[in-house]
Amino acid sequence: MTAGNLLIDGLNLWMHNELRMKKLEIDNVPWKVFQNIVHCPLYILHFIRESMIKRNSEPDNWQLLVRDHVLKSYKPLIVVLGMTASGKTKFSLQLAHYIDKELKEDFAEWKSGAEVVNADSRQLYRGMNIGTAKITEEEMDKIPHHLIDVLDTQEEVTAAWYKKEAERLIGEIQERNNVPILVGGSMLYISAIIDGLVPLDAADPALRSDIEEEYESDRGVTLHKQLMDVDPKTAAAFHHHNKPYVVRATEIHRMTGKKPSEAKAAKECHYDLLMFGMHWSKNDIDERINKRTEQLFDQGWIQEVEQLLENGVMSADPGMKATGYREIAGWLAHPESMDREELIERISKKTRQYAKRQMTWWKSDERIQWLTQD
Repeated sequence: MTAGNLLIDGLNLWMHNELRMKKLEIDNVPWKVFQNIVHCPLYILHFIRESMIKRNSEPDNWQLLVRDHVLKSYKPLIVVLGMTASGKTKFSLQLAHYIDKELKEDFAEWKSGAEVVNADSRQLYRGMNIGTAKITEEEMDKIPHHLIDVLDTQEEVTAAWYKKEAERLIGEIQERNNVPILVGGSMLYISAIIDGLVPLDAADPALRSDIEEEYESDRGVTLHKQLMDVDPKTAAAFHHHNKPYVVRATEIHRMTGKKPSEAKAAKECHYDLLMFGMHWSKNDIDERINKRTEQLFDQGWIQEVEQLLENGVMSADPGMKATGYREIAGWLAHPESMDREELIERISKKTRQYAKRQMTWWKSDERIQWLTQD
């Protein structure tokens, strides 16, 4: 790092902390305007440094991108997303420790830390640890994590509920002058935060009842195909077995005559976003998914499902929609239907299909910096 860069970073950091500590209402005013007002030469130096960063910030140099982002943002939000088994948890911990430790070592005035907000719908549920590859307390390594183990398996969760809870937590983290890191693979939940989606009003109860009857006629196969025809992006986000999402998306289409992805009311995101995506080739991610599924079984996934059922959890409970749980519950009821290896392959296949839907959702988002983790 050159002396000029150190000087600019130091001035940026000083001004950033002063403004945040004084809690000035500057949400809608460009950051560079403040730099220009406070000290004209600083604006010139920053412009030069911005040009250098644009020339030199390759996607794999994520530390540079993070440092620049958190030093100049008033409401920073870093997002780590990607397909299942793509390494999101590992990278989020690297990222959190970089913010929490290395930035403090480089800049004496940096007082902020990092906190993680879960964006994986499966990890919201208590008692579902192995099959969801839920991070352990030891793995957290003293980095605060939120929205993990907050629901019972009988409780239904919606994008509206998640948006309310996640935004509340993000606001509290920012009030503590820490940097929130949103981590997960649930497309609708992440979109509710980064795209400012506002859930639409509920439909006519009679319409909802009619759609639910249609769903039950073939467990959503026909309705999901209809959604795929009118709005592939929305349909790709969930399986036809996900009744609440299939019914709601059909409801929106019939109420508004629009694609569900277009009908959802949206507002401008009020966070300063930096988004990282974990990217792998199809062959590599398929291999990672197959390997991880076998590892989950070796770690006791079957025994975990047995314990859930013994505790009164039902296969129809909302939490059991997580890939693999209902399949294992069904196999436990009829173990003669297939052997263990066939069960593993069936779950691996469903997981690979889900990963494909995740990538379909995100691949055209130009805000994402795609990284590959070893």
